[in-house]
Amino acid sequence: MIEFELEGEFIPMIQLLKATHLVVTGGEAQIVVFEGKVKYNGVVDYRKRLKVKRGDIVEFNGNKILVK
Repeated sequence: MIEFELEGEFIPMIQLLKATHLVVTGGEAQIVVFEGKVKYNGVVDYRKRLKVKRGDIVEFNGNKILVK
């Protein structure tokens, strides 16, 4: 599990995927979200600008990110 230390109140989903190096570009992040390859707290979510907050878990490509 990847633990991501949040600075501030939230981070947009696509920025989180880039910050954890699970995708290379923002465009790639938008595509994987749009295609339903990302889960937010156990549910597939299609919102690119979803505000991910502390305690949330994001799953992509066999990786889990815990936002702290």
